[in-house]
Amino acid sequence: MSAIDDLPPLRDVIRRHGLAAKKSLGQNFLLDLNLTARIARAAGPLEGVTVLEVGPGPGGLTRALLAAGARKVIAIERDERAIAAIEEIAPQYPGRLSVVAGDALEFDPAPYLEHDPARIVANLPYNIATALLVNWLTAEPWPPWYDRLVLMFQREVAERIAAPPGGKQYGRLSVLTQWRAQAKILFDIKPSAFVPPPKVTSSLLEIIPRTKPLPCDRRALERVTEAAFGQRRKMLRQSLKTLGVDPLPLLASAGIAETERAEQIPVAGFVALANALSL
Repeated sequence: MSAIDDLPPLRDVIRRHGLAAKKSLGQNFLLDLNLTARIARAAGPLEGVTVLEVGPGPGGLTRALLAAGARKVIAIERDERAIAAIEEIAPQYPGRLSVVAGDALEFDPAPYLEHDPARIVANLPYNIATALLVNWLTAEPWPPWYDRLVLMFQREVAERIAAPPGGKQYGRLSVLTQWRAQAKILFDIKPSAFVPPPKVTSSLLEIIPRTKPLPCDRRALERVTEAAFGQRRKMLRQSLKTLGVDPLPLLASAGIAETERAEQIPVAGFVALANALSL
C-alpha cells in the first residue's frame, strides 16, 4: 500500500509490466510518492483543474495529481508498457483519468479541454523537454490554453530558462520564455530520487504565462536571438550581420549600443530589435 492511495507500490507496478526505463525514451522514474505529492502541491490548488501530464511512466505523479484533487488528468504516453500500467489507476478515480497513447510533440489538447482551467504538470522525458517547452511557449493564440507549467528539467536547462541577463546561462531559451512568461526554479531533486538515477541534478520549474507580453512578432524574435547568441562573444554590431541586413540601424532603432553583447541585453531589448527588424 502507498501513503496516498490503496494502489500497489510503484516498484510492483514496474515489475509486473516489465517497465525497465528506456534511455531512448528519456525515461527516469520517480518512485517516491512523498516526492510526487510535493510536486503536485507545487502545482497549486488542483480542484476543478484539468492537468496534462507528459510521460507518466508507472504513474507516481499521476496518482499524486489525482489524489491532490485534479478534476481530470490527461496522461500522454508513447510507451505501450506504461500505458497498461497507467490504465490500472483509472478505476480508483472513476471518470478522472484519460490515457492518450501517442507523441506529446504532436498532441492536440483541444478535444480534451472543456471550460475548466488547464495546467501542465510533468516529469518530462529529458530528450524532448526543451522541444515541448518551445511548443507550449509558441502556442497561438496567446494567452495560451494553460494557466501554468510545472515541469521537471535537468538543472542546467532550468537555469537557462530562468536566467537573468548578464550571465553565461542567459540565452535564446531564456529570452523566449521570459518574453511570454515568468519562470522560477521551485526546488532541486537529487539523482538518487530517480530510477535509474540520471547523472545530473534535476529542478522543478514553474512557468506562468504573461497575459500581455510585450508586442512582438515571435519569428522575428527567434531570428534576432539566434543571430545574437549564435556568436555571443562578439559585439552585436558583428553578430547581427547574419540577419542579412545592416545591424547598425537596427541597434539604433532599439536604443542599444553597437558594442553590447547578447548576454547583456534584457528581454525588452530583444523585443525592440525584433520589432525594428519587422519594420
